[in-house]
Amino acid sequence: MKQITATQVNRLLNEGKLLTIIDVREVNEVAAGKIPGAVNIPLRLIEFRMHELDKSKEYILVCHSGGRSGRAMPFLESHGFNVMNLTGGMLAWEGMVE
Repeated sequence: MKQITATQVNRLLNEGKLLTIIDVREVNEVAAGKIPGAVNIPLRLIEFRMHELDKSKEYILVCHSGGRSGRAMPFLESHGFNVMNLTGGMLAWEGMVE
């Protein structure tokens, strides 16, 4: 399983890198704050919304603690997507939120 830390993601964002982040938490969880620019696709809807994703992009998956995003990874990988998990999820996130 490919992983990336919250510190690495925050550094890349601060350097101006364009990252494609998918937040798999529920809508009410995301309402409390998400990583700037992250797209919310709740885990239960990944199967139905993966047509919105581009297989040529790399995606960083995030949830509250890393568990749900870790479950989304093998599913998306099995459909040809390039994904990595943000270890520790939003609990590890110390950057800005929107």
